[in-house]
Formats: sequence, C-alpha cells, structure tokens
Amino acid sequence: MATIDITEQNFAETLENNEIVFVDFWAAWCGPCRVFAPTYGAAAERHADITFAKVDTEAEQALAAAAGITSIPTLMAFKDKTLVFSQPGALNATGLEEVILGVKNLDMDKLRADSAQHHP
Repeated sequence: MATIDITEQNFAETLENNEIVFVDFWAAWCGPCRVFAPTYGAAAERHADITFAKVDTEAEQALAAAAGITSIPTLMAFKDKTLVFSQPGALNATGLEEVILGVKNLDMDKLRADSAQHHP
C-alpha cells in the first residue's frame, strides 16, 4: 500500500479508522527526509496491514506544532489511537523494520495496565 498524505483535517480520522498508523513528518527542503522517503515507501509496500502516512511540515505547520515536531524527519507510530513511538532522525531499513515489528507486537492491554498502575 502506498503512503497517504495527512492534514490537520484528516489526522484524527486516520488514527480513528486504522489500528496502526506510522506518520513521517518531513519537508521538501530536508535532505535526510529525502533520503528516508524511499525506505519509508518500501516499508509501506511490505506492510499492507499498516497505514503509512506523511505530513508535510511546511504545508501543515499547525499539525506539526501540535505534534511537538522540533526536528525532521520525525517518525511517529500510533497503535489503537495511542502514540507508542516517536523519534527524530532518518532510520535505515533495518531500524525501521525493527520499529514496525515492535509496534505490531506491542501488547496494548499490558501497556494500558502498566500505565494505569503508574498514573492512578
């Protein structure tokens, strides 16, 4: 599956309608973003069960600000509408694959239980 573009208008809906969403915050002028793009696109093709989205931080400045983006590229992953990964910097294919598998295998019930225990 190809990547989709996310805007402030469809961000919440995308999270609501998909179990796992990866979001690449990028800009056209960013060299590392351009290097990461083919790696991200290839992962999207390999993992059709995951939604891979891109946010152009120049066009979507309010969304980037709301997400706390201070450096690009930044990759975020959401599972069950919960942010479970956020890291600036371009990952290589192996690193991205490790993050994808980690998110896929994340036990959300355990994560919620652990979180409830630490934040009553």
